[in-house]
Amino acid sequence: MTDTVTGGVTGAVQQDRLTALMARGAAFLGSEVAVLGGAMSWVSERHLVAAISNAGGFGVIACGAMPPALLDAEIAATRALTDRPFGVNLITMHPDLAELIAICGRHGVSHVVLAGGLPPAGSIDALKATGARIICFAPALALARKLLRSGVDALVIEGMEAGGHIGPVATSVLAQEILPELAEAAPIFVAGGIGRGEAIATYLEMGAAGVQLGTRFVCATESIAHPAFKKAFIRASARDAVASVQIDPRLPVIPVRALKNAGTELFTAKQREVAARLDKGELDMAAAQLEIEHFWAGALRRAVIDGDVEHGSVMAGQSVGMVKAEEPVADIIKTLMAEARAALARNSV
Repeated sequence: MTDTVTGGVTGAVQQDRLTALMARGAAFLGSEVAVLGGAMSWVSERHLVAAISNAGGFGVIACGAMPPALLDAEIAATRALTDRPFGVNLITMHPDLAELIAICGRHGVSHVVLAGGLPPAGSIDALKATGARIICFAPALALARKLLRSGVDALVIEGMEAGGHIGPVATSVLAQEILPELAEAAPIFVAGGIGRGEAIATYLEMGAAGVQLGTRFVCATESIAHPAFKKAFIRASARDAVASVQIDPRLPVIPVRALKNAGTELFTAKQREVAARLDKGELDMAAAQLEIEHFWAGALRRAVIDGDVEHGSVMAGQSVGMVKAEEPVADIIKTLMAEARAALARNSV
């Protein structure tokens, strides 16, 4: 038996093992490999989403704050670039959620990822009626159980190492808490801090159906992120990706992980401004939180699209230190799978 991992008998065995470990997740997604593209506002649009799906993964459009007409056009444009399955990420607090769900249904979107909190009443039934499979984020075991009881088809457990809006618990802890309990009940995808195939292999062996990666795809050749945004990623180390700080306990701001820059201080100032207006009665709590969300949407666009990486929000996970260069999506996925196969080979010795 040859000792090589990428060829010969051992290579074939490890390829089969990786395929077997990913089989459930890949079948659920309808993809070749069980790798979900994390939905990143302004980044996860038609070009990157189609590239991930075309490379064998599963791309996901980040709807974010898109109005219905824009999502309608984005889904159509993505379908023009790929004939493979892809999904749409919808934010549960979006004021037009019902209309966005209807648009997904009209386009026959196969999978919808709901993010931003518990799905509001009627949303799961509405999605089921379109035939879509529903994926939700579960930051704790109790919530994971509740989501599955409500009819959700699969879960993503995302740790605090991730970029963008984050929870308080590390990926490795969530995986140990949730996978042994629920991995047999539904496909579970692990996310947060994954930058290499060795981590993918580990979570698959723990029972995950697959993984979700965002940061690793930001510097893909197909990504429309501004060259300055990509350069910031390539230069950054893990410790540069820091979580935002909540200034006022009345404003339950979900922490956001991004590269530290002047924009970090701008957010601190924004929180103080909103809190002061709250004190004066100029805003109610809902309006105050909406202002915070609008801040992030604008700050992220300035960085991703305009290239203002000093004053904009350069959202990045701690795996950013493993992003070394701009490269095609297909090469990124190929590298990750080779690393996972090599790890499985070492684990089998």
